[in-house]
Amino acid sequence: MDMQILKELTELNGVSGNEEAVRDYIKNRITPYTDGIYVDALGNLIAYKKGKSSNIKVMLSAHMDEVGFMVTGYTDTGLLKFTNIGGVDERILPGKAVLVGKDNIPGVISAKAIHLQEKEKFKRNWKMKNLYIDIGAEKKEEAEKVAPLGEYIAFKSEFQEFGKNCVKAKALDDRVGCAILMEALKETYDFNLYACFTVQEEIGLRGAETAAYTVKPDIALVFEGTTCSDVPETDKHLHSTRLGKGAVITIIDGSSYADKDLVNYIYNIAKDKNIPVQFKETATGGNDAGKIQRTRAGVKVAIISVPCRYIHSPVSLMAKSDFESAMKLAVETLKDMSSNGDNLKKLLKEDK
Repeated sequence: MDMQILKELTELNGVSGNEEAVRDYIKNRITPYTDGIYVDALGNLIAYKKGKSSNIKVMLSAHMDEVGFMVTGYTDTGLLKFTNIGGVDERILPGKAVLVGKDNIPGVISAKAIHLQEKEKFKRNWKMKNLYIDIGAEKKEEAEKVAPLGEYIAFKSEFQEFGKNCVKAKALDDRVGCAILMEALKETYDFNLYACFTVQEEIGLRGAETAAYTVKPDIALVFEGTTCSDVPETDKHLHSTRLGKGAVITIIDGSSYADKDLVNYIYNIAKDKNIPVQFKETATGGNDAGKIQRTRAGVKVAIISVPCRYIHSPVSLMAKSDFESAMKLAVETLKDMSSNGDNLKKLLKEDK
């Protein structure tokens, strides 16, 4: 599979609340395949594709935003103070390269050099409140001018393919989902399809809440880059997913409980089409499904994910084969829903 779209998506900056660059890129790419595109007040991109005959609404969801930071203050010598947007492990931050603002001003997250630290502090992990970002400014006024309060800050990280089957990039959570939705829009379906590229997932699933309220879907499929913990010092029974073992189907996590019939339906399609698939084996984390499931009178949801190591960091890692499996499972599931309308009605347990 050509990785160019995913490369371009991950190298765009879209910290929660500042998804404009990602939204514009996706909008330009998908417009020829849609019957309408709407951007709501929060910034969700909702693409509509009219069904051939059915009035059933199927919603697809993937979030555009990524974790990052925001400028909160300055030192007299022009260093930036900052806070996190979304969950970031403070222990990984010192020495990481970042880009500040729409002009992508280069900076580095810094702390006092180890040579200057007192010995008792060597083994302590740095706290964000004690770190700063150096953009090469010489005084406070200079830093304020180029990086005003509230300016967004993103990790600087380039997409790269390596090894036999791997990709490293920032924001695989959830640009993998965005790429899958973009591909799904190229097909025509019997039902009405709403592809929702949501905002602010990393700070409370906010975009999904308003998007689902607007769409009023009968069924929703959420596409995500999820945790992969098959690494040293993690007991096997805590391996939530495993790299190279295929697309991931979630039964339950910290925010949602997937519809069992829909889960079984998707799993059976994977097996019938010989698509590698695995179940998420922990109940941690959460995603847009948590809000979509509880919108209005409730929505049947299922989650298909790509296992990604080291998410919420400057460099996450995935297997290309897992991405391909998730992409194929998405397309085959939607095709089956479209061609076998009775199956879709059975899932809804009502005659639409």
